[in-house]
Amino acid sequence: PETAGTDAGDVRPSDGAGDGPGRLPREARVVVVGAGFGGIDTAIQLIGAGLGDVVVLERADGPSGCWRANTYPGVACDVPSNLYSFSFAPNPSWTRTYSPGGEIADYITQVAEDYGALEKIHFGVEATRATWLEDDHVWEVESTAGTIRATFLVHATGPLTEPSFPDLPGRERFRGAQMHSARWDHDVDLLGKRVAVIGTGASAIQFTPEVAKLAGHVDVFQRTAPWVLPRTDRRTTPVERALFRRIPALQRWSRQLTYAAREVLVAGMRGNRLVRGVLQRIGRAHLRRQVADPALREALTPSFDIGCKRILLSNAWYPALTRSDVDLVTDHIVAITEGGIVTADGTERAADVILYGTGFHVTDPPTATAVFGKGGRSLAEHWAGSPRAYLGTTVDGFPNLFLLVGPNAGVGHTSILLMIEWQVGYLVQAVAESRRVGYRSYDLRPAAMDAWTTELDRLCEGTVWLDGGCSSYYLDATGRNATTWPTYTWKLRDRLAHFDASSYVIERATAPAAH
Repeated sequence: PETAGTDAGDVRPSDGAGDGPGRLPREARVVVVGAGFGGIDTAIQLIGAGLGDVVVLERADGPSGCWRANTYPGVACDVPSNLYSFSFAPNPSWTRTYSPGGEIADYITQVAEDYGALEKIHFGVEATRATWLEDDHVWEVESTAGTIRATFLVHATGPLTEPSFPDLPGRERFRGAQMHSARWDHDVDLLGKRVAVIGTGASAIQFTPEVAKLAGHVDVFQRTAPWVLPRTDRRTTPVERALFRRIPALQRWSRQLTYAAREVLVAGMRGNRLVRGVLQRIGRAHLRRQVADPALREALTPSFDIGCKRILLSNAWYPALTRSDVDLVTDHIVAITEGGIVTADGTERAADVILYGTGFHVTDPPTATAVFGKGGRSLAEHWAGSPRAYLGTTVDGFPNLFLLVGPNAGVGHTSILLMIEWQVGYLVQAVAESRRVGYRSYDLRPAAMDAWTTELDRLCEGTVWLDGGCSSYYLDATGRNATTWPTYTWKLRDRLAHFDASSYVIERATAPAAH
């Protein structure tokens, strides 16, 4: 179930990486913003379909997206390695069953080079504004390297891009070092320092155990105790790696089995109390085994159903919190001072460094304020606090714009690369059909968007994301689940398998495009 639409399995490695792009051209058929997994896959599939007039803009100085940006201690994936990779580019050489972040970044770079995508990327170029020119039926993309026009615009920046900081009074007055997990400053010396960790999400549970090994003291400020399950991570053996290299079908079978096992979790998220209960018993047993102190264990016991927030995997988080030089603080933060953090009980805890594990702007991405569709309306204005996209991919009033991992195309239980490959297959079909028939633009019909939203809201009824007793980044400002796909992923795969032109208002050109 890893491919759909344009068959990613037919993608072939390039004969050579080429010399890379030079000056930004004035126009291209497709402009892609972002060179993480989504941008790289888009370039690869377009090249494979004979649609190589594509330009990728990447503000960093290299590929790999969030896996290049996130370099904090302990950074790693929480999806098994064999599933967290492109279906057309299996990697038999993963060193661990859950890959470290640096290894994933290297994998993305290698795949981009092998399949000829690197030569399409302009590094160090930030897209600053994109405007749909209605008379010309093209996107005008402004960047730090100049302006480029494109028939199609692919937004591949991802939802975990822009760090979110808590709105705490006094943050600007703190005299020590401060950094978000996604902007880690390795020049900051943590040895022997008093460190404050704000947040207990997916990043914090990875970097806190590593920081605790260096710091003199760590205060962990917890707002809500997360569900933490055992992490079944280990080094892969030379025998495993050799078998996967010599018998590729064995690795494909492992991937399929992992995918199927992960899909079982969806039943629990959708209301199956048996599946959810089993997961919660595993989580509670994990907590009991690793935390002996009843008071600390009580503070670390989640108050909501598992899955309502992101499920975390760690064998090091709970032991780190039991260290004598680590304190868990559950009182609400009211202010940051020049030298520490004040909580609601009036206590000020001194800090030399503040580390933020506070997530990202997921349902309110700043990039949405820089994309302007019909009538000069921004994507943020169009969404009005509640992001929506048909199949998580297209938006009415924004012709020829394709979002990767857009609203409701996220997943919390399986590999996001599955969703990306299916979405890219869908957009490649649209680009190919446009060239073959001579279409100038596709604009999603508002009725299709309304019907899709109604269908999604119905699918979300009774799910853990809405009824699990928590408030999470899955929910937008209106309380809707605007982030994660609310049912089995193969159902979205089937919907993305064929580009449904009937859902769009199509503007025809006088003659087929020459690109």
